[in-house]
Amino acid sequence: MEIPDPDAIRALHEKYAPTPEAFALVHTHCEIVRGVAEQLLAATPGLAHLDADLVRAGCLLHDIGVYRLYGDDGRLDHRNYVRHGLLGHEILAAEGFPEPLRRFCSHHTGVGLTRHDVISQGLPLPPADYLAVTPEERLVMYADKFHTKSRPSRYLTPDEYASHVRRFGEDKVTAFHDLRAEFGDPDLTRPVPRVEV
Repeated sequence: MEIPDPDAIRALHEKYAPTPEAFALVHTHCEIVRGVAEQLLAATPGLAHLDADLVRAGCLLHDIGVYRLYGDDGRLDHRNYVRHGLLGHEILAAEGFPEPLRRFCSHHTGVGLTRHDVISQGLPLPPADYLAVTPEERLVMYADKFHTKSRPSRYLTPDEYASHVRRFGEDKVTAFHDLRAEFGDPDLTRPVPRVEV
């Protein structure tokens, strides 16, 4: 499988971003997630078997579907935000990306969405399991939990994310703690990088 490099992925973000502000928000977040994942890969000897190039690409691609949630007025449709993963999957399918890369979009939301979650919460998604399965998918999903695209963007500590996800059930907190045990805690003291638009 051919894995796109960061320049090719940046060009894809530029193609789909409806505004420079949307590009800066989403692409910067993806770069931050990439940094968190790469840090965890480097700090945890037990992760040496993971495909670092695939993790890098997954981090940079995972939120590309967010661009499809911007309206003509430049505002983000927060009500349907949970759909951004499937929208990203569709973008990558249309671009000819293989399924292993598309799954980073559709299988990273929260700590994984189950068919039961979709039905019981009335989520605007086709009923199915959207769970990270491979170690690379799990690492991208985990790294994504430590940064928010809110304005201003900020890092979340592991405890802050655990508190946030608790509203979706104790099983989600347990799933997050399992990820934390698998991948460790990132160093969140580094500044948020800036991406030139």
